[in-house]
Amino acid sequence: MSYNPFLAKPKKIESTIMSFKMLSPKPYNKDEVDPYTRVRCILMNGTEYEAVWSKHHFNRHCGDNDIRRAVGLLRNCEQQQQKLIANLKPADENVLQTTLGYEQLAVDLTAFLAQRQTNKSVKDALDFALLEDFDHLYRYANLLETDMGEHAEKYIGSYTEIMPGRPTVAHHRHPFDNIKKPISNMSADAITKCDVSIITAAEQQTMNYYMNLGSFYKHQKGREVYTEIAMVEEEHVSQYGSLIDPTMTMLDDLLMHEYIECYLYYSMYNNEIDKNIKQIWEMLFEQELSHLHYALSLVRKHENRDWYDVIPGGEFPELITFSPQKEYIRKILGETVCNTSLFENYVNVSKLQDNANFFEYQKKTVKDAQTMPTHIVINNHIKNFKTDYRLQDSEHPVKALRDRKCDNISVGRVK
Repeated sequence: MSYNPFLAKPKKIESTIMSFKMLSPKPYNKDEVDPYTRVRCILMNGTEYEAVWSKHHFNRHCGDNDIRRAVGLLRNCEQQQQKLIANLKPADENVLQTTLGYEQLAVDLTAFLAQRQTNKSVKDALDFALLEDFDHLYRYANLLETDMGEHAEKYIGSYTEIMPGRPTVAHHRHPFDNIKKPISNMSADAITKCDVSIITAAEQQTMNYYMNLGSFYKHQKGREVYTEIAMVEEEHVSQYGSLIDPTMTMLDDLLMHEYIECYLYYSMYNNEIDKNIKQIWEMLFEQELSHLHYALSLVRKHENRDWYDVIPGGEFPELITFSPQKEYIRKILGETVCNTSLFENYVNVSKLQDNANFFEYQKKTVKDAQTMPTHIVINNHIKNFKTDYRLQDSEHPVKALRDRKCDNISVGRVK
């Protein structure tokens, strides 16, 4: 059944302001929580982080203090929502355990969005980064067993396979090759407009997490793994962010943000299995309806336009659900693992010119692939356990990545 949030009757925005006591909910139990509940918490934390910082950006590029006050009220409410969601993570879940959830989110969300995409350039971007986040999950899972003696399936369940994707040493590209052609909000369908913003916020949250918390890892080699992968997340955020329509007015962008937040909370509520957290999604959805209509009042007042001028139709797209995406990921691995990025396109690395930006950048940053942290973490695991750590349902779809006693550093990188 379709749902149009613009036709709802929201509460007054002032009534959504929460007490500090409400900002400290009961955390989930890291040993008992369903992995996809953890993933939903990470996604919505990132969504609210994006909401806050987009409004700070608005504040710094608007000269009308009446508008800035209105946006400031919205931003304060979003900050409260972000703090509440962030506090759902328990204090005893460490940086690496949480990291597995970040990468599981990146993998399964990206695969879900890619399969529903009708815009080829957006789908190509999703498929491309999918194999890189998939490889990151594999690297962190091996670090987990080496450092903590734990198997990653304790935290990701059996939902997501763990095995090599496009090797991380192949992810380091020249910044020119991460900029893609933006969509047009005038012609793009609702799913495409939502998806580019959702995945940008999700990847941005991962980038920020690694930027800030990677240096808190307990030993130097682990810090270096986070540093290397954090640079890849910068590439992903650049890629996805460049897909967003840059011609939207700031108020259009504000309304789109609130619409997507409503859509995501509605999706999370309908997909959640944890009763306590399901109630939180419902409460935050109701708050977000107020934010949406408050933003709409600004569009009407200052631009003399309405919601259907920005989001024609208004009904939510197909709701986001989390479920295993194993078959699709295996398909994309088999078809595109050797791809790299070339300006707005994606090509097999064997088709690049010898002087391509990719190879020149690799020479400057990678130098010796054998010494790269994400390669060393697998070698260390093999040294300690005689093989790498994997969670596979069947043989790897890429022959070159089947050897469990040798980490491949050529696929997607060497002609």
